[in-house]
Amino acid sequence: MDIKKELLKEHSKAQAVKISNYIGDDPEKFNQLITLFLADEYRVTQRAAWVVSHCADQYPKLIEPHLEQLIVNLKNQVHVAVKRNTVRVLQDIEIPEELLGETADICFNLMQSGEETIAVKVFAMTVLGNICVKFPELKNELIPLIEDQLPYGSAGFKSRGKKILKNLAKL
Repeated sequence: MDIKKELLKEHSKAQAVKISNYIGDDPEKFNQLITLFLADEYRVTQRAAWVVSHCADQYPKLIEPHLEQLIVNLKNQVHVAVKRNTVRVLQDIEIPEELLGETADICFNLMQSGEETIAVKVFAMTVLGNICVKFPELKNELIPLIEDQLPYGSAGFKSRGKKILKNLAKL
């Protein structure tokens, strides 16, 4: 299968699952996907984002060698699907300690941005909540940030924000 051709063929959940199933737990095929995901082709990176997320859900070990690249890529001007799916993946994995500082900085910036989508902010908030478990002193920055945005947040943002605030109170 030519992954790029398949990505460009159709943008649907069925197609993302088909490509994800083809990649399976094969690191070489996943490397091909990551190369496309990190490229500069707008449509390809957008469509690859969903597949990366599916693969990471099924085979989290595949993402580990690429974590630093994915985190650094969040600093670039990327399609919102790339941000959303990258931060979504980060919320469910163990981020190595050497990448936690940079990840926290990026996620704080995403949360503070007035231009980010609710999904990106919610996932960034979750990543930060996870980081606070290892570095409780960060909760002093995260708590006011969540509290400031709660009154204006969507139902999903409010729900996740309250849950994270509750967890942070226990640290």
